[in-house]
Amino acid sequence: MLVREIAHAELEQLLSLYTHLHDNKMPALDGEILALWDDIMHDAKHRILVGVADGKIISSCVLMIIPNLTHGQRPYALIENVITHPAYRNKGYATQILQYAKSLAADNGCYKIMLMTGTKESSTLCFYERAGYNQNDKTAFVQWLA
Repeated sequence: MLVREIAHAELEQLLSLYTHLHDNKMPALDGEILALWDDIMHDAKHRILVGVADGKIISSCVLMIIPNLTHGQRPYALIENVITHPAYRNKGYATQILQYAKSLAADNGCYKIMLMTGTKESSTLCFYERAGYNQNDKTAFVQWLA
């Protein structure tokens, strides 16, 4: 699998992969989503990483680099939307994506990476622990907005 940043022309492939993430519906490729996509693609702190195998995007995550006024003014990173197509799971692809994200975070001077998951499945939680994340250092709270 090749791991890299997403190309502008790959939006539809990414959205198709996202249908396997929390049962997201495939949105229409209208002007609103295309404008959002352009904003994301032009934001140097918003990185979408993809794994490509068999000529298609089969794994992805979002890496956000957040500027920070503490910890020696070093930024921190946030990872979201970790997904691998069901037909390609349990082959180490998401691990490769997360390793690439870690490398980019380090290259950007980040002092930590945070990742939250909504799953309670022990296999997924163990996967994140094997990838170097822990459940002990922080407590996460989420407030959903309408």
